[in-house]
Amino acid sequence: MSVLPSRARLLELAKTSCRIFSTTFNPTGARTGNKILRQRLRGPSIVDYYPKRMVGIADLRRIWPDRVFIDEAEVMRLEDVQVAKIRGKGAPKKQRTKKENTRKRK
Repeated sequence: MSVLPSRARLLELAKTSCRIFSTTFNPTGARTGNKILRQRLRGPSIVDYYPKRMVGIADLRRIWPDRVFIDEAEVMRLEDVQVAKIRGKGAPKKQRTKKENTRKRK
């Protein structure tokens, strides 16, 4: 009959195995996050996925404040907001006091 090794002997074997294979010795099985930390970093590939930021109207205004630059998309957006306000679909007015806030609920 064969005799089973003791718990201390098995722990010593696991510790030696971890030292040989460069892994973390974790006898209690606690969650340490080593799986995540061993993974390849995602940041550089995500940065490469998105296109580089182009120079925009705000950048041009910052560089040359004396020149006039018209952002057509912003002008169109402001016109749309104005039309929505006229139709009553705009953003609600901000409450200045707590009384105004309670009056609107009733």
